[in-house]
Amino acid sequence: MAAQIEKYGNPPAPALVSIIVLNCNGAGWLPRCFETIKAQTIIASIETILVDNCSSDDSVPVARKWLEQFPNAVIVRHSENRGFCAGNNSGAEIAAGRWLFFLNNDTWLEPDCMEKLIDGTEKMAAAAATPLVLNYPDHSYQDFGFYGFDPFGLPSGSEAARGTREIFIAGGCSYLIRGDVFKRVGGFDGEFFIYSDDADLSWRAWIAGFKVAGIFEARLHHRGAAGVNPAGGIETVEFRTTDRKRFLTNRNCLLTLLKNGRHVLLLLLVPLLALLFVESLAGVVLLRRPSFFRASFVDPLRDCWRLRRHVLRQRRFIASFRKHSDWWMLRFLRLRPNRWFEIKRLFQFGRPRVDAGK
Repeated sequence: MAAQIEKYGNPPAPALVSIIVLNCNGAGWLPRCFETIKAQTIIASIETILVDNCSSDDSVPVARKWLEQFPNAVIVRHSENRGFCAGNNSGAEIAAGRWLFFLNNDTWLEPDCMEKLIDGTEKMAAAAATPLVLNYPDHSYQDFGFYGFDPFGLPSGSEAARGTREIFIAGGCSYLIRGDVFKRVGGFDGEFFIYSDDADLSWRAWIAGFKVAGIFEARLHHRGAAGVNPAGGIETVEFRTTDRKRFLTNRNCLLTLLKNGRHVLLLLLVPLLALLFVESLAGVVLLRRPSFFRASFVDPLRDCWRLRRHVLRQRRFIASFRKHSDWWMLRFLRLRPNRWFEIKRLFQFGRPRVDAGK
């Protein structure tokens, strides 16, 4: 079924940037997010698009109340949950801005975030970027994208940021990209549904010869994992995930390498599979639930096989715009393991809670 579109405002000029806020039952997060978008120093140049994935709460009425005050706003309503990737793609299809900024609803922006983000990205001659991401309730550091990939082919987390710089992956909670580049590299892969989509898009941007940057002067605040780990409100108070998230994350990490690796980088699949196997066994021991092994290891492999024709089509498409080889991409190899963050959370919050079948 076609999406329903509602438009608000009377924009005086073409938008410089379209902020695309994806939402599904996030009514509680929307007011502060919209309030801080409205307070942006360049609000007159911003088109705000809410993409609602069939919320059952009062997200749409809340959005209408806010967006009718904006100079240029759109609500896109879907009759089903299309996921992060297809949902954001639908917002990008109608966006008028030269830049696209994909923004999670559990965020709030500093007043000059968009101005500094776009200015800094243009000065870096980058086609994609992320601002400095701080924790939701305060100004403590959360992340600054990913500086490379680890020996397992997974994103290698950034250490404390010290300034604007090139990065390998811009984080999905606040992903800025030029509209023409987004279209050129194929947008988000709808088969991913959600998770690891930012890594896949950034891989393709670099492969196509574009640059990704982290803009230190631009800042926003992010709660993170509000859907699968809602306890604590604006603060994270436990280590919680779901079988569904582990399945999607593990499958999509495999798909990212299968799609984007040309030859040498495909070898990273061997240590990655070994890591996922060991992790899944450890999860069975910690959770005392054998079904976790199927959800986190067997089902991701089975689904990669199901998507083999999609992977082959994507490999041919990526080959059509490839400018950087696997050998060139090896400059992003880092020793800092992706799982270091999860190890720290394990020490901070104790044994993870994994909800089955969600």
